[in-house]
Amino acid sequence: MSLNVSLSPELEHRVREHVASGLYGSASEVIREALRLFEAYQTVRIENLANLKADIAKGLADERAGRVAVLDIAAVKLRGRAALRAKASR
Repeated sequence: MSLNVSLSPELEHRVREHVASGLYGSASEVIREALRLFEAYQTVRIENLANLKADIAKGLADERAGRVAVLDIAAVKLRGRAALRAKASR
């Protein structure tokens, strides 16, 4: 299959640099590798979004079921500072 692609001058320059480096034999190889990496990135992105949606759904279900409590930030800070002091005094 033949496909013509228009690239900005900067992208064209980068493709030519990769070919000139000797790591790739042609511009087509550079573009194929870029597409493979893009597909892998998209897969990870989709998985991360699905995990985030699942975490949100679990959090909302926990809230509806009454399994959440108000977080006392001041108390968390006090415990953290006490732990740091204890660690520093060792």
